[in-house]
Amino acid sequence: MKNCKIGSSVSIVDPCNIYECELSDNVKIGPFVEIQSGVVIGSGSVISSHSFICEGVTIGQDCFIGHSVVFVNDLFSDSDSFHEWNIKTTTIGDSVRIGSNATILPVNIGDGAIIGAGSVVTRDIKAGSTVKGNPAK
Repeated sequence: MKNCKIGSSVSIVDPCNIYECELSDNVKIGPFVEIQSGVVIGSGSVISSHSFICEGVTIGQDCFIGHSVVFVNDLFSDSDSFHEWNIKTTTIGDSVRIGSNATILPVNIGDGAIIGAGSVVTRDIKAGSTVKGNPAK
């Protein structure tokens, strides 16, 4: 953990790659998780093993992120160059549940939403919604 802001009673199971992010109080991080620069995780949230949380992601309070969930922050620019990044942001509301092996593109997911395991989220999800599939509906 390098240059992180870590709240009280945070649990991190090694090995993890966590840097320049903020983990609020009572956050639990499983093993083999990567959390990149600028990520903010709200109090009481759980990040399960093998998940990847990239730059540009904010996760609310009391969320559950299942095993092997991957967040995506680059949809590539209109350029022909694969070296030009177009980083986008993702905001996850409070009390959101995301099932294992889901892929989350740059979207907003409202409070209390449930994302089914294996889903690919390509658009914003309203608060209280339950979605599943590829693309998640």
